[in-house]
Amino acid sequence: MKILFMGTPDFAVESLKSIYEAGHEIIAVVTNPDKPKGRGMKMIASPVKEYALEKNIKIYQPEKVRKNEEFINEIKEINPDLICVVAYGKILPKEILNIPKFGSINVHGSLLPKYRGAAPIQWAVINGDKVTGITTMYMDIGMDMGDMILKREVQIGDDETTGELWDRLSKIGGELLVETISKIEDGTAPREKQGDDFSMAPMLNKEMARIDWENKTATEIKNLVRGLNPIMGAYSFYEGKKIKFWKVEIYSDKQILEMFPELQEFEDRFLDLPEGTILFSDSKTGLYIKSKEGNIKVIEIQGENAKRMTSEEFLRGNSLVAGLYFE
Repeated sequence: MKILFMGTPDFAVESLKSIYEAGHEIIAVVTNPDKPKGRGMKMIASPVKEYALEKNIKIYQPEKVRKNEEFINEIKEINPDLICVVAYGKILPKEILNIPKFGSINVHGSLLPKYRGAAPIQWAVINGDKVTGITTMYMDIGMDMGDMILKREVQIGDDETTGELWDRLSKIGGELLVETISKIEDGTAPREKQGDDFSMAPMLNKEMARIDWENKTATEIKNLVRGLNPIMGAYSFYEGKKIKFWKVEIYSDKQILEMFPELQEFEDRFLDLPEGTILFSDSKTGLYIKSKEGNIKVIEIQGENAKRMTSEEFLRGNSLVAGLYFE
């Protein structure tokens, strides 16, 4: 079976690697164009391109695929039996999807029809889900609406970040893609309609990364922090400076009172403190912040124009005053 692979980030590399090592003939890969990055704005290739170069696989990098007759004609000319799409980053027109005789299939990072869209892994963590998975499906026009082929379910750890779950699911996606291709080859691949009970996972934006101390619970804040790790980081402001939180833990009011008996004399005042109030802040004790339905201990933090570090390291060189607020 001649396969055309379309993908861009490291998540897609695991699938490409899996089908390559399974012995399938990958006639070409399609990936996004190189992008400038860093202070020097050096052009950087996608992880999929880097792997394809290493394996001497033909590479296409069209700026656009819709109404790109030259590119579409080239795909028709190489005539793949199957197109495999994994986090490519562009919507494909039906004219491309219909080229292969076995159709076009996709590896998606959720248990469809839940979390159609661009950021299924991130939203599963942000929403505090306990279970997610991988779905392979036949592609059709529309956002992740095609018939499902195979699924594999995984548990999400209570402290697992998007980055950690991303890495796990990328490997599972590769395994499931190989299994899916085998079933398509021997004619045993199932085909299940998704139905109308779906949810969406839209792209993330910087505005949603700001911590809402007033309205979000400690659990919701922790989920936001791990859901945006390592993509952009959840943040808050202290005296006008932007502080990012990369890892936090939750402590109940009871735990805080047991850990800091000096607070017990002022228990009523402690319980009435506004959310976002800094409770403790020094390099030995760490950084604790009052929140709704619990309290936040900051484990990893990043100051403005600084690198990511433990809160103890941060507090050796920065002052966050107990009694003041994060906003």
